[in-house]
Amino acid sequence: MMWTEIRAKTILNKKKKADEWFLDEYTLNPYSACSFNCLYCYIRGSKYGFHMEEKLAVKVNAPELLEKQLKLLSRKNKYGVIVLASATDPYLQAEKDTLLTKTLLEIIRTYRFPVHVITKSDLVIRDFDILRQIDQNAIVPSSLEGKTSRGAFLTFSFSTLDPAVTHIFEPGATLPSLRLAALARASAEGFHTGVSLMPLLPYISDTDKSLQEMTRAFAEAGAKYVMPASLGLFGNGPADSKALMLRAVAKHFPHLLENYYTLFNSDGRAAHEYRSRLAERIKGLQTALNLPDRIVS
Repeated sequence: MMWTEIRAKTILNKKKKADEWFLDEYTLNPYSACSFNCLYCYIRGSKYGFHMEEKLAVKVNAPELLEKQLKLLSRKNKYGVIVLASATDPYLQAEKDTLLTKTLLEIIRTYRFPVHVITKSDLVIRDFDILRQIDQNAIVPSSLEGKTSRGAFLTFSFSTLDPAVTHIFEPGATLPSLRLAALARASAEGFHTGVSLMPLLPYISDTDKSLQEMTRAFAEAGAKYVMPASLGLFGNGPADSKALMLRAVAKHFPHLLENYYTLFNSDGRAAHEYRSRLAERIKGLQTALNLPDRIVS
């Protein structure tokens, strides 16, 4: 795995308002671009375009930037959940060599900020010791007081459990079976852990059979929550998610291509009727398995 090294101007981004699903008041991206190369990724159409894995960059000065920012924020008592990551994955293959995410977590631990790790990788297991200390010692922000006492949240991202489908739409990502095993281990070790079931792939991973299998598997693995969302396809350029996804559907699921053209309208979102029906089906399954659709409520 090859990458370039860059020096970032800033590393910690402040959100205007914490997201009710992901809890993020701050976002932190150790890497630029992504070697998982998911076709549906929302950053498609940006400067990364095709083959995001070939444009992977490591923010080599991220630790010194984060140290300065967290020192200042802690002095001002501006604690908030830091999401790793919002525009890449914190546990790309490069992380095995760079140890960048691990170093950033150590800094976060020092300044006692809570953290939410979102990943498609099982490499996060390596850092369970650091995350456990963050979980125990982080200062809970005022926005979460009375809702949780936890300082660390671990979310594993899935769009399917089928490895063949993963190979098509998430060609560089860790196998779903390994992610599921990591979820089970995180749960067994006492972490507040769950699933980002985003995006569900229409007529592929959103069938009744697939949804039943996935929700059951997540519940059996000990997930404390499952956050589902339908697919969105955006942009008209050849490197945008819409073009890449439709090309993949045409090649591997040609019988579904017309359905996709019908389903997605001009704003990139699936038809309202489809989204409503999907939400109802998932809600029924989650209710039966006592799986909330939020990290905290």
